[in-house]
Amino acid sequence: MNTFFRILWRPFGFSRRLLKVENCRITESESLIPLTWTSLIQRLSRAPGIFLLGQRKRFSTMPETETNQRDTELFSPPSDVRGMTKLDRTAFKKTVTIPVLKARKEIVSKLMRSLKRAALQRPGIKRVIEDPEDEESRLIMLDPYKMFTDDSFEKAELSILRQLNVNPQISKYNLELTYENFKSEEILRAVLPEGQDVTSGFSRVGHIAHLNLRDHQLPFKHLIGQVMIDKNPGITSAVNKINIIDNTYRNFQMEVLSGEENMMTKVRENNYTYEFDFSKVYWNPRLSTEHSRITELLKPGDVLFDVFAGVGPFAIPVAKKNCTVFANDLNPESHKWLLHNCKLNKVDQKVKVFNLDGKDFLQGPVREELMQQLGPLSKERKHSVHIVMNLPAKAIEFLSAFKSLLDGQPCSHELLPTVHCYSFSKDANPAKDVQRRAGAVLGISLEACSSVHLVRNVAPNKEMLCITFQIPAAILYKNQTLNLGFLDLLQRIMKNHLLNARGQMNPFQKKKHKLLQSLN
Repeated sequence: MNTFFRILWRPFGFSRRLLKVENCRITESESLIPLTWTSLIQRLSRAPGIFLLGQRKRFSTMPETETNQRDTELFSPPSDVRGMTKLDRTAFKKTVTIPVLKARKEIVSKLMRSLKRAALQRPGIKRVIEDPEDEESRLIMLDPYKMFTDDSFEKAELSILRQLNVNPQISKYNLELTYENFKSEEILRAVLPEGQDVTSGFSRVGHIAHLNLRDHQLPFKHLIGQVMIDKNPGITSAVNKINIIDNTYRNFQMEVLSGEENMMTKVRENNYTYEFDFSKVYWNPRLSTEHSRITELLKPGDVLFDVFAGVGPFAIPVAKKNCTVFANDLNPESHKWLLHNCKLNKVDQKVKVFNLDGKDFLQGPVREELMQQLGPLSKERKHSVHIVMNLPAKAIEFLSAFKSLLDGQPCSHELLPTVHCYSFSKDANPAKDVQRRAGAVLGISLEACSSVHLVRNVAPNKEMLCITFQIPAAILYKNQTLNLGFLDLLQRIMKNHLLNARGQMNPFQKKKHKLLQSLN
């Protein structure tokens, strides 16, 4: 007699247990009757389970179009969860049929190395399980999108099977999937209205998942929040932003969608630790690379003025490089946590912290320090001065504070402060847009003497950029109007005539360029 057996497999968290084994037998006479695929399915519908696909000449295969339709739904949650607004994990149970290959347990490891293409690649599901009929054997789960019969093996794979004395006969295995087996994106795609955008990404801030839901997702917000917690280890709270960032304090109102309401969190970024109340300060984990980029520009001994410092993601790493840092933030909560984080990272002796409006900070502490740094003894100074202005919504407006900021004789060009000013742009040419707007505030063209770095894409057709330039002496120092007009004239000349036909500067043009730099 041919034996057909059924195995139900139920996952519990990250463990898997065999729950039930059922045998059903078909008589010898019945097994000899030529059956089509459809009749075989009908015969086994009373006891679905593992059935042999050998003796393939007796069976007709499913049409390719039907196979494709079946496969697209194979690992999708049940269709009846569509529209669910309160999470019911038990509703996600589903049984799928997976092809398996039987092999002796001692050769499984070697065999798996040769069956990478054919083996099941599904996170959270074991690819090798015990054979309930033979404790010396194992069942290897195969990819149901690729493996149908032993003809599905490639020549190299069949060769290995022969070498290891493994029968290429494929069987079928009934696998019960539960909520734990589906990815967050699969769950949300099954639940949300068909064709709508699915939220599967978020910003992680310590134990908090920060989402930014769209209107059509709001009826499902609590379910979405719980799914994010369930599917991301370490996340214990999911929040949604319910208004735009306040331009004054750079924080926003948020709603706890699921989990604990504790917004006190700790994060690690670029090997530094930051603690803060996420509901009261600004923190964006997507700026980690930008924080590192600016930090790398400074050398030990340099000076940094951080105008909108937040909780310290620029100030603290720079201070760790033995730089002098002046860090400011208007938000009292940010100021409090900035002080805390400086102590936490043991740089409190290297960072001077202020709680002022950005303009007051520039025209007060920054001005006083620059007067010393760029004064008569500045020729002996070898370090650089950098000013970071990370308030993309409004920072460009603060550039006006640099106009006639300093008194006295201008310093040499190489000692002038370098500004890194952040801004958003929706323009078709965002780099030129930022240069134009920053130049308009300063009253001078920045196209020829600035660089623009694309930080990140914030939203469709909205970019965050950083414009970097040295403040011209004609802008920074008082009583430089004449020089400013002359500088503007030279910049126009340079823009129109600086490059020859090959795009290179000739000796005369190099002299003009050098003259321009000396006036800056």
